Amino acid sequence: MKLRQDLAIIAEWIPPQSRILDLGCGEGELLAYLRAEKGVQGYGVEIEEDRVVAAIRRGIPVIQQDLDQGLKNFADQSVDTVVLSLTLQASTYPRQLLLEMLRVGREVIVTFPNMGHWHARWQLGVLGKMPTTDALPHTWYDTPNIHLCTIRDFEQLCADNGIAIHQRVVLNERRRSTWRNRLLPNLFGEVALYRCALVAR
Repeated sequence: MKLRQDLAIIAEWIPPQSRILDLGCGEGELLAYLRAEKGVQGYGVEIEEDRVVAAIRRGIPVIQQDLDQGLKNFADQSVDTVVLSLTLQASTYPRQLLLEMLRVGREVIVTFPNMGHWHARWQLGVLGKMPTTDALPHTWYDTPNIHLCTIRDFEQLCADNGIAIHQRVVLNERRRSTWRNRLLPNLFGEVALYRCALVAR
């Protein structure tokens, strides 16, 4: 099974035999891969019924739930890693969701589209219109994204809340990591991937 590039990087970060909670798991593609390739045990959480059904058909245990309701169904430190892939920007309370993820998991992996990408800046600054990109394909009036942020915004959120960033990968519009987006990630990165944990006290 071949994963898209951002999911492949997430899979590299997850140790074999670990326990995973995949929030906004879609059709369960990542969990199916991790179970087959790394012997991972995991659950998915997804709100859209057709995706829940597709994931269950793959043999993935999925809970249908709105992430804006929190993660109260999950005990403290009950999994090794909580994954949130391209979903943070669609949550009503992104800070609370991130902190809940860190309560439930020993570490979290978060990915999101970078609103600071040069193409988004150009559309807003020069054309004077809300950006649409490969990572942000929806028009302003028909988008699930309500809390868009930049790489700098996310890193400030982590700093303000005692969250340590252990790894970061920034991908361009072709989903590649190049010298340009490593040198100037907030300008040339279209999708950002972070592996984080609470700062040890």
